[in-house]
Amino acid sequence: MLPTSRNTTAHASTLTAAATDADLASIKQVALDYIEGYYEGNAERMERALHPDLAKRVVRLDQSANCMRLAHMGALGLIQATRARASNPAPKDAQQRDVTILDMLGNAASVKVVATDWIDYLHVAKCDGRWVIVNVLWEMKPGR
Repeated sequence: MLPTSRNTTAHASTLTAAATDADLASIKQVALDYIEGYYEGNAERMERALHPDLAKRVVRLDQSANCMRLAHMGALGLIQATRARASNPAPKDAQQRDVTILDMLGNAASVKVVATDWIDYLHVAKCDGRWVIVNVLWEMKPGR
């Protein structure tokens, strides 16, 4: 592994030779805007990180139907949820935000964000010269 910062790693074995330092830094920043923006309740940071057509999903047990269902949130819902946290941000010492760039090729990248209570798997795309999150699949950590 090649460390790219204190909380970010990039796996050299999976990153293509075309992955520039500038792209890797931009991808990392998008992931940090996403997770830190959420913790801080900073809707502007969150909005900057997201593509307007974002799909954020989690597989959850639907108690009433006793089956697993895919729950969905879009960019606007996530931005509004972030804004709602502004009056009660997470304390800095309680903010886990470990970012790992798993792979990058051309205009696509996969990123793992380990947060305090959950793990996010991000699909990040370079749109109009800017990296943004287009998909998030997440799961709560065991016991949370």
